[in-house]
Amino acid sequence: QLQFVESGGGLVQPGGSLRLSCAASGFTLDDYAIGWFRQAPGKEREGVSCISSSGSSTDYADSVKGRFTISRDNAKNTVYLQMNSLKPEDTAVYFCAATIFQGLGLGDIDEYVYWGQGTQVTVSS
Repeated sequence: QLQFVESGGGLVQPGGSLRLSCAASGFTLDDYAIGWFRQAPGKEREGVSCISSSGSSTDYADSVKGRFTISRDNAKNTVYLQMNSLKPEDTAVYFCAATIFQGLGLGDIDEYVYWGQGTQVTVSS
C-alpha cells in the first residue's frame, strides 16, 4: 500500500521554526518529484515548494522564499520542509504529495497523485 506520513507540525510562535517530514512507505521516492502544499481554512490548497526526484531542482512560492527550504533523503525515503521565520499567515494544514512528472509548476496540483494525510501548522502568539 502506497502511503505518505507527514509529521513535525505543531504550534509555534511567530518567528519560530518547524521541520516537517514526509516519509513514504510502500514505494520508493527515487523516481518521484515531491511537492509540499498547504491549505488554510476557507482557502484553496496552494503549492509551497517542490523538489525534483534527484533533489537538484527546487522551487518555492514567493510567500515562502528565503524562509523555507525543501530537501530530500532518498536513502531514508523521506522529504523535509524546513520552515524558519514563521508568520501567522503560514498557518495551515501542510501536505506532501508525489508526481512522476518532473519540472512541474507549483500550480500543477492535479498532477500529484499520491498524497499524505496532512499535518497542522499553527503560528500564533
